[in-house]
Amino acid sequence: MSSENLPQSPAQEPRKPRVAVVFGGRSSEHGISIVTAGAVMRAIDREKYDVLPIGITTDGRWVLTADAPDRMAIDDRKVPSMEQLVVSADGAVVLSVDPANREVVYSEPGSVPKALGEVDVVFPMLHGPYGEDGTLQGLLELSGVPYVGSGVLSSAVGQDKEYMKRVFTSFGLPVGPYEVIRPREWDNDPAAARKKIVDFAGEHGWPLFVKPARGGSSMGITKVNALSGLDEAIEEARRHDPKVLVESLLTGREIECGVLEFEDGPRASVPAEIPPVSAHDFYDFEAKYIDSAAGIVPAPLTDVQTAELQRLAVAAFDAAACEGLVRADFFLQDDGEFVINEINTMPGFTPISMYPRMWQESGVDYPELVDRLITAALRRPTGLR
Repeated sequence: MSSENLPQSPAQEPRKPRVAVVFGGRSSEHGISIVTAGAVMRAIDREKYDVLPIGITTDGRWVLTADAPDRMAIDDRKVPSMEQLVVSADGAVVLSVDPANREVVYSEPGSVPKALGEVDVVFPMLHGPYGEDGTLQGLLELSGVPYVGSGVLSSAVGQDKEYMKRVFTSFGLPVGPYEVIRPREWDNDPAAARKKIVDFAGEHGWPLFVKPARGGSSMGITKVNALSGLDEAIEEARRHDPKVLVESLLTGREIECGVLEFEDGPRASVPAEIPPVSAHDFYDFEAKYIDSAAGIVPAPLTDVQTAELQRLAVAAFDAAACEGLVRADFFLQDDGEFVINEINTMPGFTPISMYPRMWQESGVDYPELVDRLITAALRRPTGLR
């Protein structure tokens, strides 16, 4: 009997790729991570992808959460908490580190572990240390699971503002003056560390900005106008990171630019300008997320300025070996020159955040932006590349 006469099994439809949206985390940006993850989950095309929401608590536990993006928004000026979303306070999620097995397992005390199926790609909506800084990316590399955004090295460089500036300088990109206070300097000899900053201020002037070297969302940043406020500012920065970065004031306009990975390489968006916020001394956390300070998109720049900014944004993306996406932040100084303030390898990602707004104005709306990032991650192999 020929094989064509044998009973045929009914054809099975190929399953949709499963996207694990991982959010929360151990950093001080835990709440904002939940907000951005909710926006992404709302935008993912459910006809095209299955979504598995996984939360990471502030103490580092991986938990299964409700697929409830409407409960993941800022409400009454307060960011959401993981407790509002977790399926079980005692349950835990485990991702295999065996590259041949991408299955996610959920377990509760006294119950048989339950397989939740394989994960095809991770969308890591984590901000700050223990997520955006290469640590999660390293775990995913070991697991052989593709993920959205930059790899281990570029994520680490993008998180540590000192080494970010060192990399940019080595590539000939313009950065502003800065100084670093390492943990042992402040712990062992605060007077010497203080003098180091005073000498820096003597060269570049007051005010100074004192910030966590590996933080984000403008948390822990203080504008210091005189020596009397320095110690308090350092301690505030150290609440978020024991390594402190001190920067001089750069006068000029704050300009941002988005970079997105396309099939033919990275492209830059139209730029945006962050105007001075009258209710805030600088563009701090509340101005960004609570009071929703309105950026100007596109920024009112000349064609020559726009082209130069876009060139620098893509150059910064390449210098740090980034992948997927980056928001590059600049100062357009009074002399007409651009200075790179920093890049963000996983920028704020709500629909009102600057990165999606810049791409919306560039012709890529929010759902398409999310889809492009997932598609790029599925194309990209893990491991050395």
